Amino acid sequence: MLTVGIDIGGTKIAGGVVDPSGAIVEKLRVRTPLDARELVDAVVDMLGDLVARHEVGAVGVAAAGFLSKDRSTVHHSPNIAWSGEPLRDMLQQRIGLPITLENDANAAGWAEYRFGAGVGCDDMVMLTLGTGVGGAVIVGGELLRGGHGIAGELGHTRFIRDGRACGCGQSGCLEQYASGRALQREAGEIADAGGVGEPLAQVRAAHGTLPGPEVAHLATAGDAGALEAVRRVAAALGEACGGLQAVLDPHLFVIGGGVATLGEVLLQPVRRAYEASLPGLGSRPVADFAIARLANDAGVIGVADLAARGR
Repeated sequence: MLTVGIDIGGTKIAGGVVDPSGAIVEKLRVRTPLDARELVDAVVDMLGDLVARHEVGAVGVAAAGFLSKDRSTVHHSPNIAWSGEPLRDMLQQRIGLPITLENDANAAGWAEYRFGAGVGCDDMVMLTLGTGVGGAVIVGGELLRGGHGIAGELGHTRFIRDGRACGCGQSGCLEQYASGRALQREAGEIADAGGVGEPLAQVRAAHGTLPGPEVAHLATAGDAGALEAVRRVAAALGEACGGLQAVLDPHLFVIGGGVATLGEVLLQPVRRAYEASLPGLGSRPVADFAIARLANDAGVIGVADLAARGR
């Protein structure tokens, strides 16, 4: 059976028809409207286009934010003016197909579990390092959704007491120290200090900012300042993974998002920090670390597969 996956982001809506192997048969992409009602119309139009050309049995929709436990309502979204929005029923009434609604990070994590870096591993944690830090937890081959349906918000675990202010209303959250934005912040501080930060300062002078891909390029080329910025972010991420190991005991951590393009340049210091913070190191098994494989298609593939499986 073919299914459609729709991934609603802050700037774009991505949609695709997905087959049972996780392959995307056709893909569409449009800008995300600012108005919430226009956004729903855009999703319906995209679904209509895809369903008209393919025999589809179900639809999955991934959206950032807090979803109700029954996966019918968006309680809160960081990018869209939704509050108690009955999104699943609104779409189902207009499309006439079964709709599965899921958090976007959960959808991406599920895709990696089913078709990507986590294949064959039933206990897995995924952390997606982008503007913030998204999370997904797989326990015994099932998504961990929690008692209220909003488990897996790993980027909003309190990492530093009285630390940096976070958009969630708290302070010291992990995403303030281990995200793509955090990497840019650390790189900026190193550029300000001069010395090994001079190449970073030159990039900032040329661009007016320090784009994440430019910092990553310098790091993979061996630049000392950029590598120090990566080390700081990796140290925070690895330390957090040590704590997650104590609670969840996964076999595997999958790292995705833009920062993950650094590959082993990121994973090596992450592993060191993880082991340094791991309770009982030397007397217990340790987890593996891997880079996510499905990149920007993960949300579409994951939520389509959840819809196909009635999850």
